[in-house]
Amino acid sequence: MSLEVFRRRMDNSAGCSLSEPDGAVSRPTARPQASSKHRERPAASPRRRREAKKSQRRGDGQEQLLRELERRRLPGQREHLEPSGSVSDAAESSPKRRAHFLHGPYPATHFGPKACILPNPTSVMHIQDPASQRLTWNKPPVNVLIIRKIRDDSLVEPFKELCRFLVEEKQMMVYVERRVADDGTLSKDENFGSIRNQLCTFREGYDDISDCIDLIICLGGDGTLLYASSLFQASVPPVMAFHLGSLGFLTPFKFESYKTEVDKVFEGNAAITLRSRLKVKVVKEMFERAGSQQREHNGVLPHRYASSEAGKVTLQLQVLNEVVVDRGPSSYLSNVDLYLDGRLITSVQGDGVIVSTPTGSTAYAAAAGASMIHPNVPAIMVTPICPHSLSFRPIVVPAGVELTITLSPDARNTAWVSFDGRKRQEIQHGDCIKITTSCYPVPSICCHDLVYDWFESLAQCLHWNVRKRQSRLAETSDSSDTEN
Repeated sequence: MSLEVFRRRMDNSAGCSLSEPDGAVSRPTARPQASSKHRERPAASPRRRREAKKSQRRGDGQEQLLRELERRRLPGQREHLEPSGSVSDAAESSPKRRAHFLHGPYPATHFGPKACILPNPTSVMHIQDPASQRLTWNKPPVNVLIIRKIRDDSLVEPFKELCRFLVEEKQMMVYVERRVADDGTLSKDENFGSIRNQLCTFREGYDDISDCIDLIICLGGDGTLLYASSLFQASVPPVMAFHLGSLGFLTPFKFESYKTEVDKVFEGNAAITLRSRLKVKVVKEMFERAGSQQREHNGVLPHRYASSEAGKVTLQLQVLNEVVVDRGPSSYLSNVDLYLDGRLITSVQGDGVIVSTPTGSTAYAAAAGASMIHPNVPAIMVTPICPHSLSFRPIVVPAGVELTITLSPDARNTAWVSFDGRKRQEIQHGDCIKITTSCYPVPSICCHDLVYDWFESLAQCLHWNVRKRQSRLAETSDSSDTEN
């Protein structure tokens, strides 16, 4: 927030008691003569004049605060920094007004160029019941992206069958990766040659397809959905995932009935689950290495970490499952500091820490002992990996907070970070990872509904609460027999 915007906000707040609805005090500027149809406004009462003087004094105090802010701005600090972080030591210790919504950002309701959520007139405060979230189309979909699990020959025939259905029967433009189209098995099939020549190809990292895809269809396991999420760093088109992999927790559709299921999606009004993602920034060299051993005594995140201009943002991406910080190849414990909205929460000493979405709660976090959370719950999970502490339990924090992870000044080694199992890199002293909830979820199309699909995946994929059934007691008149 710039100083000019902050000044305008202060002026507005100072003049709120002088606004027209309160009708208390007339402004000193000249006004046009009122019409004869309207009655002349009465003179202000003494009570309202006192309120006006108090508001004027408040405005003077705020102007003085702004002048002090400009005088004490840190060297190299940009104007868009929050003013509360650079006034004085007393101001730093006072409570700060939150800069963002605690429950996380309101998710975007448009997915790709043509899909959106069907509006619900009964929604309150623009928050819809997750069970009422239905997919609709502003325009008929035209471009379909097919993501196929590579290095799996069993998916070649389903892939060809789906492409033939979309191109010949539905007259769709089908996009695939170039390495998929160049598969030797496809090039040897002469019957598929005409369809293969009509496929649009792209290369990850070279071609931007984010503005031209209307629907994503995944053939494989959960990894295909994670890969689809990585291709779209802003708005994500609706995703329809068919279970053709090993686990399939995120892929509810059976390929045997793919024609019927695809037709239902094209007709619109399908149930969807908005899977929240994490917005992650990796900032390198936030401050000089010589000063990296100094930590603020009051547990407040230093200004060098709060400033987006103090370092170089080397990576910024959207994460669907989790961000994992671990000790890497080192034999020492990882030692990282965890900040929440600029305040030091704890130091993690162990093999590492997992910051995950509710979708990721059934992945690595579940293996580390975290609870499993439904994807429609707005939350961020923090799960330690083998902590060297008997009392360090996994926690769940509101979706709107900002988590910051840095190496502890006492750390004996560096740490390593990965994002949905990809883009692994080293984190050194002076580096920082900022994590919060993104406003661009992944709209995952449901096979039945968002509640049934999730519990069905828990039962079928993870065998949740599966045990041998207890037999019922035989009817007997002697209660002592029940002990046997």
